Parts: sequence; structure tokens; C-alpha cells
Amino acid sequence: MNLEKLGNDLNAFNPQLRRNALTMLKSGVDSGELRIAGTSKIHNLHCHTFYSYNGYNFSPSYIAWLALKSGWFAAGIVDFDVLDAVNEFLDAAKLLKIRGVCGIETRAFVKELADKEINSPGEPGAAYHMGVGFTTSDIPESQRQFAAEIKDKAATRTRHIVELVNPIMGAVALDFDADVDSLTPAGNATERHLCLAYRLKAEKVFPDSAERSSFWCGILDCPPELVDDPVVLEAQIRAKTMKKGGPGYVKADPAAFPALEEMNAFTIACGALPTIAWLNGDSPGESDPGALLDLHIKYGAVLLNIIPDRNWNFKDSELREKRVNELNRIIAAAKERAMPIIVGTEMNAPGLKLADDFECAALKPHAETFVDGAAIAYAHTALQPSGRGYLSEWACRTYPDLASRNQFFAEYGRRAVN
Repeated sequence: MNLEKLGNDLNAFNPQLRRNALTMLKSGVDSGELRIAGTSKIHNLHCHTFYSYNGYNFSPSYIAWLALKSGWFAAGIVDFDVLDAVNEFLDAAKLLKIRGVCGIETRAFVKELADKEINSPGEPGAAYHMGVGFTTSDIPESQRQFAAEIKDKAATRTRHIVELVNPIMGAVALDFDADVDSLTPAGNATERHLCLAYRLKAEKVFPDSAERSSFWCGILDCPPELVDDPVVLEAQIRAKTMKKGGPGYVKADPAAFPALEEMNAFTIACGALPTIAWLNGDSPGESDPGALLDLHIKYGAVLLNIIPDRNWNFKDSELREKRVNELNRIIAAAKERAMPIIVGTEMNAPGLKLADDFECAALKPHAETFVDGAAIAYAHTALQPSGRGYLSEWACRTYPDLASRNQFFAEYGRRAVN
């Protein structure tokens, strides 16, 4: 069995190649030819797929395979502005018999925090926000216009960034259709696709590494050591040209994003769970964790998503202590409100971890809380098609108290793999 070829096929843009590769890998496991790790507490419920940029170009099927071979308790995919990966991922999860969860992430406008940064740096009022627990890529007819709007608005923003950044790039200016869309399987390009596209275009225009380094140092006003590493270079392109202070930065406009309550209504109508995306507690909008959660709860949020690795993994001990303290505060506030917590690493940039280290000092005290959150999200996914999801009439009637509802869903999710 050629594992390198199967791995490449599993991440190909051709869906049939992916399905064939996954089927062969599953056969290898079943026959004993391929060994997989035993199941552990390790999981990642926030994996972007290549439908909205994955730093390793992982497809939905590959993430399911990664979860199986690594012995993850559960895996969850999340994509910006689209549900394109849901059917493929859940089909793969079913084939491999793993716990699978699907989500969407977008930026929504929070009118109560219109003058405060929340979790999107430099964009007061705009918040990254999620829906988790989708069971199909098929969107109800009543929600199709909304889904099309958030996708179209995101695409418009991305194209506009290219229009703003291209003038400073000279010969490395991008042709969006030729240079960017070709990097995506379904045309959902993000800022990170743009950074990759600019890097690749520069390699074509300046094949000589010294010339290329000189070009980037001039454009980005930074030393050569920051442009010679592709991962660091792409981060510099994004920071210097697309974020606040750069030519591609566009101040948040409420009209460019759905209202928070509209996004939650869409999520619920699709049978999924409105989910708060928390950054690190540094911003004015996140400074009071209880107030933030209460505001979101008022608009229907029932889950909290955290990216733990960016809240403890620092060489600077003072910064690490500060971030861990904020992490502990938001977890405590969520527990006080019986709000389940899901975690992951995003994978939406090269170099990010494939899974969190739940044995590290900062996360070990919370590991069981995170596993419970993953189990609850999975149980919702498994039970929603039969009308017994976390927000179903059945669940609200049978378990009106959130603590008892969480206990039922956590126990079900820990026990079952449908």
C-alpha cells in the first residue's frame, strides 16, 4: 500500500480520488495492514479544511483519517462562510467510525459592542462567531438566501483586499481568478489564500532567491530572516498588508457582516448550535467574561469555542501567566452558566498544532471539561436527525435544566459512536 500516494489523493481537489483513497485506507486498517493508535482524550473540534484554507492543505476526508490513525476521541471541522465540507466529513466519519462534528465560522456584527474590539483585531463590533453541530451541507430553503449572502459578502471582501494590495506589489500583483481561485477546491478564498498566492507569484516572478528576498524586504519593511521562511513570510504579508495599518485593511462596516442574531437564527434553523468564539480576553469586548457570555446567551448561544494553544504556549512567562489567567476566567464563567466548551487548534495556518496538549500544566485541569464538550457536540450531531438534538423540543422538555441536559449528552457522546 503506497501511503504517500494515498495521502496525496486524500487531499486532492478531486472528490472521487479522496473517496477512493479513504476506502483503501479503511481496508488497510480492517485487514491489519495499517496500525492505528488507541483512542485517547486527544481531540480537535476546530479544524479548518481546504474549503476555507488549511495550513497543511487537509481535506475533510484527511482530517477524519488523521483522527482515526491518531486515536483522537473526536474530530470537528469548521470552515469560514460555507458548509461545503459537511457531507464529506460526516460520511468519512461514519465510514471510519469516529466521532465527527461540523461547524461554520463567520464574522458577525454585535451592536452592543459596536465601539469595542472583541475577537477580530482592529474591527470594533465585528466578532468571529460560529455554529456547531450541522448534520448536512444541504441548507433549508428558508436559509439559502442568507447562506448565499454571507458567502458572497466574504468573497467581495477578499477580492477587495486584492484590489487594495495589488498596487504596492508591482509585478507580483495577483490575477484573482488565475492566481487565487486555483488554490481552492470550490472558490471560497480567504486572506490566507491571498498570502499564499502572493508568495507563490513572487517565486515565479523572482526565481532568484536573493532578488525575491530583496523584493519582500522592500515591500514589507522587514529583515531578510522574516521573509526567507515561507510560513513567517505569509504571516508577514497578512500582518503588513491586510491588517490595520496596511493598504488592504478595511474598517469594519456593519453592513458587511450579518447581525449576531441573524447568524444565530440561521444556525438554529439548520439544526445546529450557536457558538461563541473566544480569543484571549485581551480586548475591551472580552475583558468581562461573564458579561460577554451573558450577551451571547441572550441571543441564543449555547456553546463556547476556545483555541487553547494561543492562551498558554508562550516563551514569555509573564505573557503566559496573563493568558492562562484569562483562560481560567472564561472557563470558570462558562461553567457557572452550564455552557459546554469545545476546543481545537484551527489548523488554518502552517505550523499550528494538529491537536492540543491536554497534559500541559495549563490545560490538564480542564481536560475532562473539554472532552465533555466534544462529547456533547458529537451527541447533538448524532441525535439531531431523529429530533433529539441539544436544542430540540424533546431535549428542552426532558432536560429543562442545562446541567442535567449536559450530563445526558456528555454521557451519550462518550459512550456512543454512531
